[in-house]
Amino acid sequence: MTETRRRYFFPASLPRSTRRLAFRILFAILLASVLPVIALRWLPPPTSAFMLEAWAGALLTGQHLDLRYQWTAWDAISPEAALAVMASEDQLFPEHDGFDFHAISRAISSNRKGRPLRGASTISQQTAKNLFLYSGKSLWRKALEAYFTVLLESLWPKRRILETYLNIAQFGKGIYGVTAAAETYFHKPASDLTTAEAALLAAVLPNPVVLRADRPSNYVLKRRQWIMRQMRQMGGRGFLNRLAP
Repeated sequence: MTETRRRYFFPASLPRSTRRLAFRILFAILLASVLPVIALRWLPPPTSAFMLEAWAGALLTGQHLDLRYQWTAWDAISPEAALAVMASEDQLFPEHDGFDFHAISRAISSNRKGRPLRGASTISQQTAKNLFLYSGKSLWRKALEAYFTVLLESLWPKRRILETYLNIAQFGKGIYGVTAAAETYFHKPASDLTTAEAALLAAVLPNPVVLRADRPSNYVLKRRQWIMRQMRQMGGRGFLNRLAP
C-alpha cells in the first residue's frame, strides 16, 4: 500500500514511522483473523472458542468438565438436524448475507417497549461467535461478531456455515455438536436422528444449560412441537436444496 493510501487510514499528523507501524499492526491483525477462517473452510475445527472458555472456567473454579465433541461431516449428519436448527434459529438462513435486519429491527422495537430482551442473531452470527469469540454482550464483542460474520459469509458457502454450527453448537453442559448430543441423549449416531429427536435438540439451543434434552420441560416439549410444524411448513428436507455445497 502506498504512502498516500496509508494516510487515508491514519492521520497525516502522525510521524511516518508511526503510521507505518500502525499499518503493519493492522495488517497483522487482519491476516491473523482471515487465515484461520480460510483454513477452517476445509479443515474441521479441533475445538471452538466457547469450548475453550468453558474448559478454562471449569479449571479456574476447580470443577470437572466432561467435554464431549466430535466433528462430523455434513453427509454423516441427519438432514432432519440441519432442518430443525434452521426452523428453530434462522429460517431465512439461505437468503440473507449474515444478518437478518428485519429481526434486528423487531428486537430493538420490542426491547424499547420494555419487553424481555430478545436476540436476533442468525446462524452465521452464532457460528462466528461460538467458533472465534467469547460470551458476553459488550459492543466490542458484537463488533467482532459482525466482522467474523462478514468473513464467514464472504469466504464460506452456506452449507459449510451450517455444517460447522451443527458441530460446535452447545446442546448441554459440556456437550457440543450433534454427534455428541445424539450419542449422549439417544445412543445413536447423528446420521440416524429422527425428526422428533432433531427438533428436541434444536429446542434447547436458546439456553442449553438450563433447557434439558434428557429431561425436557413442558416448555421444551411445546417448543419441539412448534419446531416440527415449522419444519413441515418450510417444505421438509427439500428446503436444504437452497444451500450451496
